[in-house]
Amino acid sequence: MLNIDDPAETEKTPAIWRLAFRPFFLGGAILAALYIPLWLVTWFMPQYSLFQSEFWSKVVPLWWHPHEMLFGFAMAIVAGFLLTAVKNWTNQDGMSGKSLAFTFFCWLTARVLLLLPFDIPLLLPALFDSLFLGLTALKLWTSIYKVKQWNNIGFPIMIALAMCINLLSYYALSERDFILSNHIWQAMIWWMALLITIVGGRVIPFFTAIRIKQDKPAPIIWLERALVAVMLLLVIQAITQFVPSTVEQGLLVVAGVLHLVRWGRWNPHKTLKEPMLWSLHIGYLLLPVTLLALAWNIDNLMAYRNLLHMFAIGTMGGICLSMISRVSLGHTGRNIYAGPKMSLAFASIALAAITRALMPIVMPEYYQTWLWLSGGLWFIAFGMFVLHYIPVLSRPRVDGRPG
Repeated sequence: MLNIDDPAETEKTPAIWRLAFRPFFLGGAILAALYIPLWLVTWFMPQYSLFQSEFWSKVVPLWWHPHEMLFGFAMAIVAGFLLTAVKNWTNQDGMSGKSLAFTFFCWLTARVLLLLPFDIPLLLPALFDSLFLGLTALKLWTSIYKVKQWNNIGFPIMIALAMCINLLSYYALSERDFILSNHIWQAMIWWMALLITIVGGRVIPFFTAIRIKQDKPAPIIWLERALVAVMLLLVIQAITQFVPSTVEQGLLVVAGVLHLVRWGRWNPHKTLKEPMLWSLHIGYLLLPVTLLALAWNIDNLMAYRNLLHMFAIGTMGGICLSMISRVSLGHTGRNIYAGPKMSLAFASIALAAITRALMPIVMPEYYQTWLWLSGGLWFIAFGMFVLHYIPVLSRPRVDGRPG
């Protein structure tokens, strides 16, 4: 039996606090649009940056950039998506109203504390970040546990794991252990890839099949299990370095090939006329491309670090942008395929990934140019989302339903 919100109660709640996708998608997109230009100014024009060359804070820019793109931007989108999806999965009440506002406040407060121009105890942003992730995991767990929906129980566990890794990242910052920090960023990149492997494997072929009016390809069980296993091994390897680089290289190759096989079964060539679909397919394709490119360059540290941005921008950023564009329309009662024109935004994020990941390797003498160009394309992509979707996310559903 479906759980229907009480309209009398829902109407008292401002639209922005009615479901988690609203504040977290908007907040995450605004952060994405602003933080990359801020990072470029910090890196290339430090005299104009909030972060001065002599650190007036305990927050080091080289730590702040990956931390905020992973635990600030991406985790906001993940939380907004999962907290909205779990309501549909379980027919339980979604996080809304005061509890949602407080959870979002915790996320936002952690972001602000890390930018304050004076020395702060790192315990404060760590506390608010932990509250944000802990409350998200708790809501997912209680909703899923109530209906014994064990196929989704992994999501709150993954969020709880991310909370622990985040606390470890704050410890690394306090100790100025940037080797550990680098291991953490790599682990969280593969954590995101694991989440995309699970969620993308469900939604991308489903969305594609519905739109092109064909049956969804039946998943190959051994392939699905092998992909989850190998991506989990990459997460563990990033933190622990428990196997030599030759074995890690093999894991990257296996993961890349399996992802390519999986993606090829989803009829990507039939999505070229629909931006809401080809954006998802391009984003997912860049995952195996990244894995195989990293395997090829396993001993080239400069190339390896640049190539990680193929995933971070193209897959993580691209799929986040495509999904929030789609979900924001669907969950506000709008036609998904008749919303704001986002083709330029989707193309910009893909070009940003290629420019950032490949061009510094091909033409390193123009390194700064490539970073500014990639950052500009990223800003265009998320700036377009913010511009088009503020009214969508801040107003009640067009069909008058709760949510």
